[in-house]
Amino acid sequence: MSNPGDADETEITSRRQLAEYLAAGCKPPEAWRIGTEHERFGFRRADLTPPPYEPDGIRAMLEGLAANGWAPILDQGRLIGLKGGAARGGAAVSLEPGGQLELSGGLMPTLHDTAQEFDAFFAETRAVAAPLGLGFAPLGFHPVATRDAMPWMPKSRYAIMRRYMPIKGGLGLDMMLRTCTVQVNLDFASEADMVRKLRVGLALQPLATALFANSPFVEGRPTGLLSNRARVWTDTDPDRTGIPAVMFEPGFGFERYVEWLLDVPMYFIQRGGAFVDVAGASFRAFLDGRLPGHPGETATMGDFADHITTVFPDVRLKRFLEMRGADAGSAPMMLAQSALWTGLLYDDAALAAAAALVAERPWTEFAALRPLVPHQGLDTPWRNGTLRDLARDVVAIAAGGLRARARLSPRGEDEAMFLAPLEEIAAGGPTQAERWLERYHDVWGGQASKIFLEAET
Repeated sequence: MSNPGDADETEITSRRQLAEYLAAGCKPPEAWRIGTEHERFGFRRADLTPPPYEPDGIRAMLEGLAANGWAPILDQGRLIGLKGGAARGGAAVSLEPGGQLELSGGLMPTLHDTAQEFDAFFAETRAVAAPLGLGFAPLGFHPVATRDAMPWMPKSRYAIMRRYMPIKGGLGLDMMLRTCTVQVNLDFASEADMVRKLRVGLALQPLATALFANSPFVEGRPTGLLSNRARVWTDTDPDRTGIPAVMFEPGFGFERYVEWLLDVPMYFIQRGGAFVDVAGASFRAFLDGRLPGHPGETATMGDFADHITTVFPDVRLKRFLEMRGADAGSAPMMLAQSALWTGLLYDDAALAAAAALVAERPWTEFAALRPLVPHQGLDTPWRNGTLRDLARDVVAIAAGGLRARARLSPRGEDEAMFLAPLEEIAAGGPTQAERWLERYHDVWGGQASKIFLEAET
């Protein structure tokens, strides 16, 4: 979303203007890039508890990174993020509500470049965190802390969401405070290309949830689920989450997506550098000058761009597509997530094969997997077998797509190398969550807090 003071103040004069804003994201294949975003939980090494914003916590982390050349982002005078600038490929660092540290990575031409970005950022954060007695671990759901034990970061928008979330679902505050994800952002060439990629991504997102499950613990104990993060998303806010039916309707495209967005309730608008609470109001009414409490207020393109960031379907359309179904995990697994979707969506033959695979079943059958996979993972029944069977086919398609891209490392390796962890899982190996459960019942002696030092990146 736009930072305070950076919003586009162009007045919205037509709905077509909004569709054209999204369509401006269309790029020729040679301009397609890979942007990976990932989140990690902070922990204090002394007692493995979540660090506060201050003192000696998240603010100090941001200040330490800023000393390395990152530019500060302020909210009401408080440091809440960092901009990397051109030297870092447009990357940014931001805070999730519970202090989860997020890197919005730069736009990379290859997965080899993404891997280098990961290595550099993890090394940078370790160097800053060590003197503060902090560590960071990528896990889908906080394994130990209660909701009340999590700190709240001083970002103005979070106060608005904190009030509104419990109205719409029972686990919205857990989503804000106790989850971490990894997502990859990918481009499209045209409206038709966007629709095909969006539908493949939405249909296969439950499979991704199962493959990347990495959150079996809540408050120190196994819950019987492999992805508690994914369970949280089933009870967050039905107005803006999940797999919306509209995206599979005939004629769907940029204009129909805009019409859906206009009826998703708003959270806020920015005025005078401050966030104004309009949660629950309709953007459609806002366009018509009927925003409750603000009659006659003019809607701007900045308002629309911000509103786009407050919808959370499993695949989100901006001027690119965000794949949003995976738990944060180990560095190889987070790279594998980017590799999976890059392989499926960035090669014509692979995309055609994936689209054909999805077309074999109604989209509703894929959507029906969504509440099942947090519990059963790859053992979830699918057709005459389980999701692991589907995983083998999908990972093989992605590998073919990456080999066809032929983007080689300096050692001559293509990007399919990054799928190795998924190939192991698809062949019958344990997921990250299943490995942690083995550790919990064996060498950890039932102490889930030991996950932090083993998962640290």
